[in-house]
Amino acid sequence: MGYRALGADVVKITSPSNPKIKRLVKLKNRKTREQSGLSLVDGFREVSRAREAGLLFEEFYICPELLNAFGGQKLVDEINSWRLEPTGVSAGVFEKISFGERKEGVIAVIRTPRFPLDAAALPPDPLIVVLENIEKPGNLGAILRTCDAAGVDAVIIADTKTDILNPNVIRASTGIVFSSIIMQATGLQVRDFLKQNGCQILAATPAGKQSHFLTDLRGGIAFVLGSEDQGLSQMWLDSADVLVAIPMKGKADSLNVSATAAVLVYESLRQRRY
Repeated sequence: MGYRALGADVVKITSPSNPKIKRLVKLKNRKTREQSGLSLVDGFREVSRAREAGLLFEEFYICPELLNAFGGQKLVDEINSWRLEPTGVSAGVFEKISFGERKEGVIAVIRTPRFPLDAAALPPDPLIVVLENIEKPGNLGAILRTCDAAGVDAVIIADTKTDILNPNVIRASTGIVFSSIIMQATGLQVRDFLKQNGCQILAATPAGKQSHFLTDLRGGIAFVLGSEDQGLSQMWLDSADVLVAIPMKGKADSLNVSATAAVLVYESLRQRRY
């Protein structure tokens, strides 16, 4: 594949000290992303889903060598159809601006979208997952994938310690973060939003006395899951309509938060549809 095959009539950047490259590297930092209003999207599938969601692309970079090895001419033709003007970079430069082990040769800089609470985005009797202070980007990304697969209507991020568009969240979610209904607010704002919209609040906690199997998970409900190390705050435990627990038959007293989300939402899916 030639670089001109993508219609980018510019010189390929080969120096890591190039000002554009230095700026891209800085976008790996949360503070820089928040101050600039820009986010990095790494990977063909992830960039494609950001584009399908209608997000504004500020810049678009490709590494011809990596792109050719990953997808060949079929992928080149797909990217050509996007009508974007990519900037080429060498494999060495791409290594500096990308993250993770999977190098596909495609990176975009997008204008960071907002995630407000929006009742109009919810259907009747919604199934919602609320995440309080989730720390690990990989867990957040995995939960978003699970919620998408199970047909969850919205994921609400409360008082998060991980920003939604952390590059590793984007990668772990395979870009689902762009196609899902996601909202973000403080814990109190989220609690009031749920109550105003008639959602039953089900707090997932090992201290819960009611099995999720014995709980009616139909109608408008919101599962609330806490951080990996501290669990749910007292505010959520006090505000919940039901404290639910997943039966634990072994020595472990809890599951990873992403596994917990999967168990709960699929039981709700079973009750609602099967």
